[in-house]
Amino acid sequence: MKRDSRLSGVLHVLLHMAETNVPMTSEALANMMKTNPVVIRRVLAGLREHQLVCSAKGHGGGWQICRELETITLHDIYRALDEPTLLAMGNRTEAPGCLVEEAVNNALNQAFHEAENLLLERFRSVTLAQLSADFHQRKQARGFSGHHEHSIFPEE
Repeated sequence: MKRDSRLSGVLHVLLHMAETNVPMTSEALANMMKTNPVVIRRVLAGLREHQLVCSAKGHGGGWQICRELETITLHDIYRALDEPTLLAMGNRTEAPGCLVEEAVNNALNQAFHEAENLLLERFRSVTLAQLSADFHQRKQARGFSGHHEHSIFPEE
């Protein structure tokens, strides 16, 4: 089963956007993420509906983060992505009425529910500002002062 990597991808895009004060075009972001600009526009439009990013048309237009990084949590972004499924595992349901299956599914449902709640709580506590700070620490620790591996910003 393929994993849903949209949250990771959106966080990647947002952190790159946070590194500049100018709007970024869908084309530039798509090039960086090796995807189609339509995919970027579709995802960022959902974030715009949740007032996480803003967009402007025309010359000099593009996408920008429209809130302070400290006020945007992973949970905010998760919600803007329409709350994708967190866990890929599920229950077997081939034997309705089987007491063994009911016992197994009950135990698994409780574990899944606890795991999802724990993960969502963690999402509520992590901000884009924290991720940005982590990126900058890693960049400094590795001695990078310039160009990021797949940067869309020529001045880096």
